[in-house]
Amino acid sequence: MTELAREFHTRFGRDPDLVVRSPGRVNLIGDHTDYHDGFVLPAAIDRATLVAAAARTDGVLRVVAARFGETDEAVVTDLDPRSAPGWSRYVRGCVWMLREAGHRVDGADLLIDGDLPVTGGLSSSAALELGVCVALLSLTGSEIDRLELARLGQRVENEVVGVQSGLMDQLAVACGVEDHALLIDCRTGGSELVPVPDSVRILVFDSGIPRTLAGSAYNERRAESAAALDVLRAEEPGLVAVRDVTPDLLARHGHRLDDRQLRRIRHVVSENDRVLRSAAALRRGDIATFGRLMSESHASLRDDYDVSVPDLDTLVATAQQTPHVWGARMTGAGFGGCIVALVEAEWTDEVAVEVGRRYGEATGRSSTALPCRASQGVHVLP
Repeated sequence: MTELAREFHTRFGRDPDLVVRSPGRVNLIGDHTDYHDGFVLPAAIDRATLVAAAARTDGVLRVVAARFGETDEAVVTDLDPRSAPGWSRYVRGCVWMLREAGHRVDGADLLIDGDLPVTGGLSSSAALELGVCVALLSLTGSEIDRLELARLGQRVENEVVGVQSGLMDQLAVACGVEDHALLIDCRTGGSELVPVPDSVRILVFDSGIPRTLAGSAYNERRAESAAALDVLRAEEPGLVAVRDVTPDLLARHGHRLDDRQLRRIRHVVSENDRVLRSAAALRRGDIATFGRLMSESHASLRDDYDVSVPDLDTLVATAQQTPHVWGARMTGAGFGGCIVALVEAEWTDEVAVEVGRRYGEATGRSSTALPCRASQGVHVLP
């Protein structure tokens, strides 16, 4: 906080009015189900984006992205977020969406920094979106419902950035609670707290593989699943989303799908079931079952949804085969990025070293280990 305030003063010649902490998220289980109205089980983590902010009276938005060494400036009443490059598209998109939703947005100076990896699939974009939104609203004394906040962030992704993502990332960032995961129903936006036992730690490994295909492949998988749903809807007109496809329905009508369509639908149907069973297992302290379901989830993402890559599979398998690891899987959109493992708490450091060593020997890549705890959602710091 002291360093951030000092940097803000250096950049803007004054102190910030407030600082917002906006965490990343790790999804324990339930990937590529949120945009099908399905179930997910993420947790906000103790790695975050920080947004230091001070109000302006001239309607100008000045932004410094400290980690990139880049700046952006625009007038809040006359900006086009779709033409902005890189990270500034997200920031301008937040201003655009807030104003479109009827929220007052004045000028501001923003300094963005933090310790959340920006390319590893830990929802750095959602953290940025919600951190900026909360900072701008707080400067004007405005309040916003957490679900509405999450939906605004999702609109930035969908309508400005062009990634047709679901609501999971933004809801996890908005609604996170310390030491708890969130069982989220992505149809209603409702969530239930699921305690994470003190006996385990969430250990994230960055594979070192850039997620260069994640955005385009994300949209492709969504389109493939929608096409498969259209085929099933011809037999069952009441289907609203893939979430409504039951195992029995898939058994009766799956022969009408081609192989790719069948695998896409099968992943979503089985993953929704795994999420619900995982939440129940975590509530009763059955970590062994939870870990097994994590590993089954990765196999489904790899084989049915085709969103993994060989080195990512190697990292997952390495973690799964390491003592004191209950389960492991890729997390996020895929095609690189991070995996998540559930580890016996007292062995966290040893597991981090061993998995990194063996992964490096197998692939020649280095892997950064990030021990995480479930954390509070986006908020203004005291």
